[in-house]
Amino acid sequence: MTAKKNILTSEGLKKLEDELEELIVVKRKEVAQKIKEAREQGDLSENAEYDAAKDEQRDIEARIEEIEKILKNAEIVDEDEVDLGTINIGCQVRILDCEFDEELTYKIVGSTEANSLKGKISNESPVGKALIGKKVGDMVSVETQVGVVSYKVLDIQKSV
Repeated sequence: MTAKKNILTSEGLKKLEDELEELIVVKRKEVAQKIKEAREQGDLSENAEYDAAKDEQRDIEARIEEIEKILKNAEIVDEDEVDLGTINIGCQVRILDCEFDEELTYKIVGSTEANSLKGKISNESPVGKALIGKKVGDMVSVETQVGVVSYKVLDIQKSV
């Protein structure tokens, strides 16, 4: 079984690489120091600081492993080469919610980077999946939890 490709924009790649470096270079040393200090306090069986530091160490190592796995299977989208004639990963789209007459702007990203609160939707989400391949002026219907929602594609741009 081949591992799933993690589609990333160059911004997403940089964020993950920076986080990984921070975890390895800074956080590992900090938690090792906390463990050392907790050990020096004596009896480890009832040492809350030691237990907390070990839990933090476990979380850091798990996150490092997770990021390394994402990066190992990463496929980077070159946003400078994105075709702005159709919607694809790496572009920013402006759409009109036909029901509420409201304009929405989204950046289409891979699932690893998705964060709807920051306007980044995954190419695998219902809206993202429906938008991929569409052109300015196209109408899109999306099956959501609240029913079918209709959007009109207003604009496709390079992501900012």
